[in-house]
Amino acid sequence: MAKLFRNGTKNIRWSMISSVIAFVLLTIAMIIGDSQPAYTLPIHKVAAVPAFARKYGLPCSACHTAWPKLNDFGTAFRDRGYQIGNDRDSPIWQNPSYFPITARITPNWHLEHTTNQPIDSIPGCPAGSTCTTVNGNVTQHGMDLSGMDLWLVGTLYKNITFSVLPTTDPTTVWHFENAYVRFDNIRGSSWLNFKFGHFELNELISEKRFLFLSNNGGIYESYHYDAPGSANNFGLGDNESGIELMGHNANSSTRYALTVLSSSEGGVNLTNSVQTGGGAIGRTYDFYGTFDHAFQLGQNSMASSRLQGYAYVGQRPTYFQTADLGATNIYGIGNEPFYRVGFAGDLYIGKLNIMPFYMHGWDNVYLGTSTPSNAALPVGAQAPSFNAGFVEFGYYVNPQFVAIGRYELVRMQTQGNSSYASDYGDIDAYSVGFRWMPFMYSRAGLAFHTEYSITKSMGIIPLSGDGVGEIPAGSTPQNPIPVWSSSLMIGFDFAF
Repeated sequence: MAKLFRNGTKNIRWSMISSVIAFVLLTIAMIIGDSQPAYTLPIHKVAAVPAFARKYGLPCSACHTAWPKLNDFGTAFRDRGYQIGNDRDSPIWQNPSYFPITARITPNWHLEHTTNQPIDSIPGCPAGSTCTTVNGNVTQHGMDLSGMDLWLVGTLYKNITFSVLPTTDPTTVWHFENAYVRFDNIRGSSWLNFKFGHFELNELISEKRFLFLSNNGGIYESYHYDAPGSANNFGLGDNESGIELMGHNANSSTRYALTVLSSSEGGVNLTNSVQTGGGAIGRTYDFYGTFDHAFQLGQNSMASSRLQGYAYVGQRPTYFQTADLGATNIYGIGNEPFYRVGFAGDLYIGKLNIMPFYMHGWDNVYLGTSTPSNAALPVGAQAPSFNAGFVEFGYYVNPQFVAIGRYELVRMQTQGNSSYASDYGDIDAYSVGFRWMPFMYSRAGLAFHTEYSITKSMGIIPLSGDGVGEIPAGSTPQNPIPVWSSSLMIGFDFAF
């Protein structure tokens, strides 16, 4: 432990202490307030994806406010291991026409516009020309396809759940978004459920089920942010590999999850292609914990409101054990710590849904400055920290039409080097749109989706990757140039 927190990190930072205290107090308040359940889970309704709707003969709206966002019943059904407690839960009882698989894809038209991108001064740079790099605008537009999800999920046996989600990008490059088995209601208790495999973290505000789809709006900047110059590769929105102990009360109004994860950031074969240096990961484990509680804010609200506290503590390598005289990384060493702590809310007031989110992030000085921990630190090096968050809105005009909006910001609190500008790496993001669902039947769902999103990134590449994916020419950490990246999207999102 002495090595883990050396060079100024022996004394735990006050920001971490205060965040942890807030998390503990929130947890205690939720436990004390758990005297009245938010609702009673009926045993005759269920739907999570069209495959489940087909199995139980119910519309998708039984589990969703605006699909794919879950309502109270959808949350409880998922927590029960996609079971409702009758004979239909077992794969032994099935209509021959039923198969537990769902396909989802979004054909769309979109326009991407990004400012301050380094481009050739003469388009095409013809032979014999003297070209220089200048900052210009990059605009692209046309018809397109999203990637496709092909989700297989269900029960292998009573209280044994499986999920396999092969996902392709628009060029049909496949990977596994998730693949796990879960043992539900161990010893007859809903407080003991054990998951093993590759899965989404237990987040109150899920990036896999939210209502934004464009290049810039389709990610939470907070979930994927790392301080500029850091060797860290952590993203709260990334699916991870590990084991999870999760529990809930009878109607899932109170929930907890404790997770132990490989430090591969979701990589396979014990490698991680995005880790600094490429290839091999560190031989450590990360820890993630959440606690959330549901309550009512009004008699006519569409669903229960919920608050969650969370904390993630992990390590990442700063250099590698190598072979071939340094040409091949075998495994990561020189591990240094980082953490992310905060809270989230999913609040329903009548037809209005408000989702606040806050994160405080901190990286060790070696990790945060991409310095091997067996080497001297650069002049001015310091442990970077940042604060990030958003407020997302959804107004349900009626059960088939929802207007959506979000404002998100990231602010560096402490730069990785004292010479950097205070706003280097800051982000502001804005998104608005609507989602109209002409139908959500037991066989399928269709949504007409329109969205506009725009982000400002100070001296860094937009997290969406729009433009040419490069830092503006002439931009420096001491004098960052802002990059504006916008997306306009119109499309049809359907699942079957």
